Amino acid sequence: MARVWHLTARPDGDLDPGIFTLEDVPDPPLGDDEVRIANSWLSVDPFMRGMLDDHGGYMPALPLGSPMQGGAVGTVIESRARDWPVGRKVLHNGGWRDVAVVAQAACEAIPDSAAPIQRYLGHLGMPGQTAYFGLLDAAAFRPDDLLFVSAAAGAVGSAVVQIARIKGATVIASAGGADKCAALRDWGASIAIDRNAPGTMREKLGAAVRGVGAEGISAFFDNVGGDHLDAAIQHARVGARFALCGMIGGYGRGDQLVLDQPMRLVARRLRIRGFAAPDYDDRWAEFHEDMLRWTLSGDLVSAETVHEGLAAVPAAFCALFTGGNLGKMLVRL
Repeated sequence: MARVWHLTARPDGDLDPGIFTLEDVPDPPLGDDEVRIANSWLSVDPFMRGMLDDHGGYMPALPLGSPMQGGAVGTVIESRARDWPVGRKVLHNGGWRDVAVVAQAACEAIPDSAAPIQRYLGHLGMPGQTAYFGLLDAAAFRPDDLLFVSAAAGAVGSAVVQIARIKGATVIASAGGADKCAALRDWGASIAIDRNAPGTMREKLGAAVRGVGAEGISAFFDNVGGDHLDAAIQHARVGARFALCGMIGGYGRGDQLVLDQPMRLVARRLRIRGFAAPDYDDRWAEFHEDMLRWTLSGDLVSAETVHEGLAAVPAAFCALFTGGNLGKMLVRL
């Protein structure tokens, strides 16, 4: 009998763990080319927020009563798939549950390495892929960049800061709280902006840009939207490149964005590109080679915030939106 979290109510304002219900689900027999997986680590990610509303987001809206889905890693415990023997460690999307039945085509084998298995839910998985290609491709990274990264203490942002450092850029990064800002400086940010400190984000970014003696930022990796995006526009150099990954500041509040001086988009010749990790699935090997090397060498640090047990999944998910994580938010089963 598997235990599975289901969405049983729509959020009304701030997220409440009570919109999810943990239910027992009978174990189905395996079909051809399917495997049964005992999950060991579960991922919760900001993009899942859009699934909860009627209109959807990155992914289509989830009908009420449906089981939740999300990244997970675990071990094959039963198999009717020739290439997926019992005992194989796999990455898949059958999370928010302790046991999952997944088609072999929807699984990825986790390579044997010294990297902990849960890294494949973080810097060696979708968040790392988002950071790697968002910075190097969508933001058209250059080693002489002055890069601004918003929500930089999360799973994606922490990788962006470190990849930029490895590649030689100067980084300004924002996060909420002194502890997170200290971590950003440890990871290589020249200046860490505390979004909770007094002052507007526009004022704080302006001071940071002046603090490194620059005329403006040349690249921006945005996870927040809202006042962070507005501030980046105000302090951008001519020809600056923006990669828009997510807008966690507006999740659940609609897509409204008010820009004080939108003509700056034209005057500064800004290039703004939205993207998502699946845009680069065909280049996974390229990403994995670099990120695994940096991980094993210690050049790339993976901070983790870990909740224990299946019962903790909704609370861990909701905490993403109140600043409750440093690095990747995980649930260990």
